[in-house]
Amino acid sequence: MQPIKDYIFAAKDHYSGHVDPRFKDLATQFSRFQDARRHLGGAALCIYFQNQKVVDIYTGQKSTTEKWQHDTLSVCYSTGKGVLATLAHILVSEGQLDYDVPVAKYWPEFAQNGKDKITLAHMLSHQSGLFDIRNLIDNAAEMVDWSHMLDVIAQAKPRFDVGADAAYQPLTFGWQIAGVLEKATGQSLSTLMQKYLVDPLALDGAYFGVPDTALARVARPIRKKKNTTTAKDFAKQNRARKPSLMEKAIELSGQSPQDFQDAMIPKGMSKFNMFSDAGLQAVIPAANGVFSASSLAKIYAMLAQRGNFEHKQFISDEVFNRLSQVQYTKRDRVMPLPMHWRLGYHRVLTLGKASNGFGHIGFNGSGAWCDPERGLSFAYTHNFPTGSLTGDYRLWGLTQETLRCVDNILKGRKGWF
Repeated sequence: MQPIKDYIFAAKDHYSGHVDPRFKDLATQFSRFQDARRHLGGAALCIYFQNQKVVDIYTGQKSTTEKWQHDTLSVCYSTGKGVLATLAHILVSEGQLDYDVPVAKYWPEFAQNGKDKITLAHMLSHQSGLFDIRNLIDNAAEMVDWSHMLDVIAQAKPRFDVGADAAYQPLTFGWQIAGVLEKATGQSLSTLMQKYLVDPLALDGAYFGVPDTALARVARPIRKKKNTTTAKDFAKQNRARKPSLMEKAIELSGQSPQDFQDAMIPKGMSKFNMFSDAGLQAVIPAANGVFSASSLAKIYAMLAQRGNFEHKQFISDEVFNRLSQVQYTKRDRVMPLPMHWRLGYHRVLTLGKASNGFGHIGFNGSGAWCDPERGLSFAYTHNFPTGSLTGDYRLWGLTQETLRCVDNILKGRKGWF
């Protein structure tokens, strides 16, 4: 009941930044969601509609002594998967690699252990069978060693035949995709990001591996209370233990709790700090992407315009049609609900509003998505101590209200569905 009371009695205008009057209700909801916990962290929300930035607001604390600023960066966990996938689609459009060519053409070592038929498309749609991290490395600290992790992935054996099933790849996704991009182009991931996304879109903060010059901009968790959830706490909570009723129900439905653990929790994760300088500067693209809300929203604004932004085409029409097609509609082996996987993205999760858009959310409840039919993009970042595979109620609620505000503009009524 406490969250409901916090929402009802919250301040309606406790934020800084710009709001188009047509989106005032969304800004009010943003304020009410964050108000009661402003001392525990901060958040930012950025929206583009029809190529115009219509919401760019933020609130709360970046640290115990610093307020959140417009350019504050946030660890966004799996939200970064959508950014990495977007980079891959740009490179496919540039002709530097192909969705359907075996990855081993670009990365010969990858062909080991029956992986000679896996393609970039299989990886992007979580159908490569390479979802297991727990049995690949002995300690989570190994994840900071980029070249080592590429070797680990090259040597790995898939858990199922390529294309025969789907299993969300919480951590291995990043080394698979970024590894292919580097091998195909001969350039580092940071160079590719700068050349094809950061510079052309004039992004104000988008990193897989934060440079020294940007570390001070990163909002880290404010650990004031014992119940603060960190990556370390998440691992502790999900160690081997007696299964809960929910886990038993999942198992009865055909999903395996072991698959979940193998995909999500590397050994030694309780001793690995994702928010330390070393953790932030490591290149773990599936899990530790660091972004400003405005950068995420601009990337998805380009996708909302079918790969075009400010008179520049980033993604070809053919590639956009391919990347936005749903590849897998059933529930996969890891996620608790059907995600409708595209090539690197999943469906938009709402409280009722229908959307044919796509994007990606992160474990902490951050998220970014686009809705090309509405010409809309959305990004929400924060540093609050939350954790959920499908985002908390704030992310779902802000997504819902964003769609309602746009439908009010386009159709003359908000509606709930």
